[in-house]
Amino acid sequence: MSRTAEQWLQALRELGVDNPVRIMNVCGGHERSISMAGLRTAIPENIELVPGPGCPVCICPEEDVFEAIQLALNEDIILVAFGDMLRVPVNVPKREPRSLEQAKAAGADIRPIASPTEVVRIAKENPDRKVVFFAAGFETTTAPVAAMLAEGVPDNLLVLLSGRLTWPAVAMLLDSEEPGFDALVAPGHVSTVMGPEEWEFVVDKHGIPAAVAGFRPDTLLQAMYSVLRQLRDGRRFLDNCYPEVVRPGGNAEARRQLDEVMEVVDANWRGVGIIPKSGYALREAYQAHDARQHFQSYADESRKRVGEMPPGCDCARVVLGKIYPNQCRLYGAACTPRKPIGPCMVSDEGACRIWWSSGVRDNEWEGRSKDAASA
Repeated sequence: MSRTAEQWLQALRELGVDNPVRIMNVCGGHERSISMAGLRTAIPENIELVPGPGCPVCICPEEDVFEAIQLALNEDIILVAFGDMLRVPVNVPKREPRSLEQAKAAGADIRPIASPTEVVRIAKENPDRKVVFFAAGFETTTAPVAAMLAEGVPDNLLVLLSGRLTWPAVAMLLDSEEPGFDALVAPGHVSTVMGPEEWEFVVDKHGIPAAVAGFRPDTLLQAMYSVLRQLRDGRRFLDNCYPEVVRPGGNAEARRQLDEVMEVVDANWRGVGIIPKSGYALREAYQAHDARQHFQSYADESRKRVGEMPPGCDCARVVLGKIYPNQCRLYGAACTPRKPIGPCMVSDEGACRIWWSSGVRDNEWEGRSKDAASA
């Protein structure tokens, strides 16, 4: 018989783990459930829940967003993108459109979509125009893009791909001198596609406890209990706490289509830099649908720098779990969901947006500044 969230919480409290423990999650859906359910205040004070690199919108390179904006403004195309991407800001001079939303207001034909099936429909309805799909996302979003291309699309449908893999960012953190966490709650949706085995390196190479979790409070608490018990008992293994959805090997057909249509390449993450083998690119057989092969390049090489978040924005440090959202100097002051400065406040999967939506208003950086000034 499965336990309720309250029962898992009680079991967690009775574990007897007294040392400080930092548990990282790498899924925006997990962070939303944790924050909205108030799990941080319910668990013992010695346990920290750290939001990690779980937001694809947040790490989409500035040069890719900039190129999408310029294509929409300068070419006779229909540009489509997932809704969150329309508000992602880039650094441009004043009076120039700094997001796809502003480019749309300036006259570009930009349309938000929710699934690749909408992209195919738009292309079929507009056979005389090029339709460019700005496809940014992790494995869960990229797999349907691969399936769309594998099944065949109209000749006028092109893809501006900005796909990323999740695990290399975690590997980069673990390979660094200061990973910043003692245990990992691995993402459920990514594991559904790629299989839980994607996260075995966390245990096998680094000796870090890991558990795949679903999105309800009970399964999240179960995963937390698992990794804490592993720490207490000195055992290390990958625990699948979401077996009703996550199967060994993942989704074989989705993985086959990803491998058929795309290859894994080194890729830039906004504010982070190049992470080896962390991106997707269209294979040669599918380059007839690669937007980068059809139009002049608007990519600005100067944008491919490590620190291209807007001035004062600490989104990259939030993404890597180095600080909490309300420790950014702009959080809740200059940067709010109504007027986002950094991408972490734009997306529903961004930690800053999630924390604000869950009612966190105190800015700890502002408090530290006042304390320093009065010292």
